[in-house]
Amino acid sequence: MADSPQRFDVVIVGAGISGISAACHLRMRCPDRSFVICEGRSDIGGTWDLFRYPGVRSDSDMHTLGFDFKPWEQEKSIADGPSIMQYLRETVDEYGLRQHIRFDHLLRKASWCSEQRAWTASGIDTSTGEPIQVRGSVLFMCSGYYSYKGGYLPDLRGREQFKGVFVHPQQWPEDLDYTRKRVAVIGSGATAITLVPAMADDVEHITMIQRSPTYVASRPAVDKWANRLRRFLPRTLAYQLTRRKNILHQDLVYRKTRTDPDKVKKILLNVAREAIGSDYVNEHFTPAYNPWDQRLCLIPDGDLFGAINSKKASVVTDTINTITENGVLLSSGKHIEADIIIAATGLRLVTLGEMDFEIDNEPVDFSRHWTYKAMGYSDIPNLISTFGYINASWTLKADLTSRYVCRLLNHMKSTATDVFVPELHNQDMPSRPWVTDFSSGYMQRSMHRLPRQGDRAPWLNTQNYRLDRKLIAKGVVDDGVMTFHNGSIREHLGPRNT
Repeated sequence: MADSPQRFDVVIVGAGISGISAACHLRMRCPDRSFVICEGRSDIGGTWDLFRYPGVRSDSDMHTLGFDFKPWEQEKSIADGPSIMQYLRETVDEYGLRQHIRFDHLLRKASWCSEQRAWTASGIDTSTGEPIQVRGSVLFMCSGYYSYKGGYLPDLRGREQFKGVFVHPQQWPEDLDYTRKRVAVIGSGATAITLVPAMADDVEHITMIQRSPTYVASRPAVDKWANRLRRFLPRTLAYQLTRRKNILHQDLVYRKTRTDPDKVKKILLNVAREAIGSDYVNEHFTPAYNPWDQRLCLIPDGDLFGAINSKKASVVTDTINTITENGVLLSSGKHIEADIIIAATGLRLVTLGEMDFEIDNEPVDFSRHWTYKAMGYSDIPNLISTFGYINASWTLKADLTSRYVCRLLNHMKSTATDVFVPELHNQDMPSRPWVTDFSSGYMQRSMHRLPRQGDRAPWLNTQNYRLDRKLIAKGVVDDGVMTFHNGSIREHLGPRNT
């Protein structure tokens, strides 16, 4: 008979920003609870370890993308990937997390057993190919929202005849030499807008081919206010004051895009016109939608504008007819010569780490469940997941979720219960998509697979930090919807997947 898997109080899936936040909060607020972090890759960092393309950086300031408990103290607040990895490594070491991380543990399935009142997660050790299992009373999914297997790639006719190098940024070759090469970047999202200025100095020319324009916002990479505060105030106080300032600014800007989009649009376009001229902006940087209907792209210190003005980079707004042997033929008939084509065409969204879930041997279809505060799921026990903000820094929600899990665990300890489950109570509630008012393709392509939200608390994915602080950080844990049990919960739950 095979040995039973080791059991922990909490199994954390993923050692990126969300998983590190989860573990640190457990160390601080639930020091008597055991936990393990299962990471499918061979290093920490998640996104920041995976993406290695030139110029990879944050598109949020590090005073809000950083953790609420660890100050960001580097000069640049818009940080590059290696600097973020250094920050994450420091956090892991300061909180003694390495002993809790199991690298190369790629989990593929999670099964809840009501009799055992635990989740058993199974998969493979990618370093040996051996099967693995781990068991936890609570399963805390911190695996992000996109597939690590590969990015989204549309059907590009003629791709097979291209004689140059074809690259997706999610699988960037370490030995790719683009010096004095002609480069075509397909896409106009955050990745494309990062790649173009980062490569411009070294290439012969780089062209960004976009189907439609994207809003860009230029801001300084260095937060002078934050750096000045650190010289006069204790590091933690300076960090918290900067963090509050930036949270407030993010919230005010986003709310303004909802209440007065024309004014925000005018400001953004005027800044761009001053940098690269009205004709260029009218043709290539004036979207048909309102700001924040899709994600706003940050360009630190106007680096994209500088690359365009240098004549080493250009933007073409058109659709693609076909990939040719030596470039890209556009629908207008224009041909973009290229030695390298980079398909910065986005991510593939997934539900909870591309794992299969089942409850007492019955498969779970998350699209038929309701989200509880964008963390839990109706009628699914002892499961929490982290999903950050699309209109603010991911870590703001990650930290809120981690704090909530600690409150949840401590409530269970004080009430001698071992199972929690959000119960819908058969409410007659209209169903809404997981995310509303956001038309980006990478989100819309996968919305049908994601859980539903309702029109009232707590069945909401607010995508609003200010509201979530009230709903998650300050709301009572035992709210009559999140229910607690000791022993089997089978009789408490309604039909599966309804």
